[in-house]
Amino acid sequence: MTDFGVAIEQVETGGRGALRMFLRNKAAAVGLVVFSLIVLVTIFGPGLYGTGANKMVAKPFLGPGSELAPPLGTDYLGRDILAGIIGGGRATLVVAAVAAAMTMTIGILVGSLAGYFGGWIDALLMRFTEIFQVMPALLFSMVVIFIFEPGTRNETLAIGLTLWPLAARLARAEFLRLREMEYVKAARAIGCGDLRIMFRTILPNAMPPLLVAAPLTVVIAILFHSGLAFLGMVDVNTISWGSMLGKNRGYALTAWWMVFFPGIAIVVTSLSISLVGDGLQDAFNPKLRGR
Repeated sequence: MTDFGVAIEQVETGGRGALRMFLRNKAAAVGLVVFSLIVLVTIFGPGLYGTGANKMVAKPFLGPGSELAPPLGTDYLGRDILAGIIGGGRATLVVAAVAAAMTMTIGILVGSLAGYFGGWIDALLMRFTEIFQVMPALLFSMVVIFIFEPGTRNETLAIGLTLWPLAARLARAEFLRLREMEYVKAARAIGCGDLRIMFRTILPNAMPPLLVAAPLTVVIAILFHSGLAFLGMVDVNTISWGSMLGKNRGYALTAWWMVFFPGIAIVVTSLSISLVGDGLQDAFNPKLRGR
């Protein structure tokens, strides 16, 4: 078997071992289950619950357990807090997931080009990356939204264009390490082109640290989205966890449930994704497998 074939077999074997390690991690499994439940609720919840997030269903400021109140109470307009959390969760997770996918795609593309070719291409792309890193990320997102006007598409674009430098640096580091491996030299020797080597030979072997970074990117995107919504930099007609916090913050002392439950939704979701990320890190790090 050639060095190239051995390398591919080792990657496949390592992937199966990482999956087994991940499934044995109880904290990661709990995080995966919790996050999966949250996703299912945000997808099917609005139809099953039957109450719209913007619909006024009872008197304003009804707390949980009050007579005629929904399970989690109502806000200052009489809207159902639980319906807002379910509907707002869909908006929050969609923006975060798409923005994270955009972030990872841009970062992998920039980092792979820099790490594989090196030289002036590496220097140019890394200087470009550093420019984005030194800019205040939240401020940059706000400027993008201000220029293109608030909206889900522009907010997703703003977050995606802000967070990619981390993925770029990770991809670059892996490509710098892997481009001199024997199976890469073997691929060059049999006439494979640069693009084929980059994305068919090196990238699959560079994925573990990028997969570990992906959940962290989603968490950061959720927090960015919530922060922008809290500051009113999103479409006023779109309900999200962050917008619920922003609009209800003035009643935090007199109607605690209006900010407590949206805040808990953000915390629980972020924590569950972080547990998945920790599990992936343990699974892909050989030094941690023997613990």
